[in-house]
Amino acid sequence: MSTVSCQISMSLDGYVAGPDQSRQDPLGRGGLRLHEWFFGLDAWRERHGLAGGERGVDAELVEEMTRDVGAYVMGRRMFGGGDGPWDLDWTGWWGEDSPFRTPVFVLTHHPRETLVMRGGTEFRFVTDGLAAALRQAREAAGDRVVSVAGGASTVNQCLAAGLLDTLQLHVVPIVLGAGERLFEGVGDPRLEQVSVVAGPTVTHVTYRVRR
Repeated sequence: MSTVSCQISMSLDGYVAGPDQSRQDPLGRGGLRLHEWFFGLDAWRERHGLAGGERGVDAELVEEMTRDVGAYVMGRRMFGGGDGPWDLDWTGWWGEDSPFRTPVFVLTHHPRETLVMRGGTEFRFVTDGLAAALRQAREAAGDRVVSVAGGASTVNQCLAAGLLDTLQLHVVPIVLGAGERLFEGVGDPRLEQVSVVAGPTVTHVTYRVRR
């Protein structure tokens, strides 16, 4: 059976997105700084169809955490397009050639037909909850990993329900002060530290989630 993992960038004060998220500012005020550590990596650039980039421990980690992913699960806000009924012109933040390259199961209250994108990405919209999305993702992934891509609400639901096997935090040395926060309403999950890797501008901490 596939394992369920999550890797996500987080500020020192626990936020994975800044305040006032919008179509124009999808990560909220200051939230883009959470991801600056990987924009220049060759592993990230390759998945976005770009040449060049930096090579080092951060790039190796990006490759490792995406190598065996067979399906993704994400929340409606991470896919974007606003709340309420769908604007069918909205096909995600990533353009036609999405970097996921596998089935992506989007949690939503509003039905929508599957979107087939270039490069192997399919966005499938699930209206009957997190457990159903994970079940479908496991079926699609087979023996490969199911990755919970975010946002904070979706990851917190997984932690509260005991549905994650591993959690990898990319701890960025910034303080956002407000926004979408991890570990809210999750109870008391048992986390066993597996590894800590220090990159030039970010610290990668991997936990096993104990059942």
